[in-house]
Amino acid sequence: MRKAKPKKRVILPDPVYGEVMCAKFVNHLMLDGKKSISYNVFYSALDLVGKKMEKEEKPALDIWKQALDNITPLVEVKSKRIGGATFQVPTEIRADRKESIAMKNMIAFARKRGGHSMAEKLAGEIIDAYNNQGGAFKRKEDMHRMAEANRAFAHFRF
Repeated sequence: MRKAKPKKRVILPDPVYGEVMCAKFVNHLMLDGKKSISYNVFYSALDLVGKKMEKEEKPALDIWKQALDNITPLVEVKSKRIGGATFQVPTEIRADRKESIAMKNMIAFARKRGGHSMAEKLAGEIIDAYNNQGGAFKRKEDMHRMAEANRAFAHFRF
């Protein structure tokens, strides 16, 4: 490598729960540098989840963490060109990338949902992911299905 790897930036924990994971999620949620708005959306979504899932007897933060675990992919396919042919090679995903993919998928499918406010859309996606359904969970299942279908090319891993 010609250049040194850039240093990992330290992300400060969020002000309410003191969790770094929440701060990362809010950073993914943020548009145009409006962090205070994305914090408001995130916290109001967690409030809505807490109200809708009262029978679970779990705090909303634990429901959100479980939902993220449910939509976290373990493998993905990467294109690799070998001898003029392009193969979809299944590879395992690094831990930090897994977390990032899960967060981005949850936010992307929340934005596509129908609803009044982003907080309601995000709350609906969190509840769906917690119950192993919804768009983000389907995306994870599709990724795993693709990797399973191309398992024969796993020996091309790089």
